[in-house]
Amino acid sequence: MSVTTLRLTDEEKKLATSYAKLHSESLSSAFKRALFEKIEEEFDVTTGEEAYQEYIDSGKMSRPAKELWKELDL
Repeated sequence: MSVTTLRLTDEEKKLATSYAKLHSESLSSAFKRALFEKIEEEFDVTTGEEAYQEYIDSGKMSRPAKELWKELDL
C-alpha cells in the first residue's frame, strides 16, 4: 500500500527532512517509524491502564515489602 500525499508546510518539511537525515533514514522511513512508535506507545499505555484497573477491581491489595522479605528469609 502506498500513501500518496502528505501536506506539510515548508518549515515542517525542512524539519522532517533534517530529522530523517540526522538518523540516516529516508523521509518515508522516518514517518513510518514515528507512526508505529506512537501506536506502540498508546497500546502500552492502554494495556497498562487496563491491567491496573483489573488489579483495582480484583480487590487484591499489595503487601508491604517487609512481609515479602520475611517470607523469603531475606
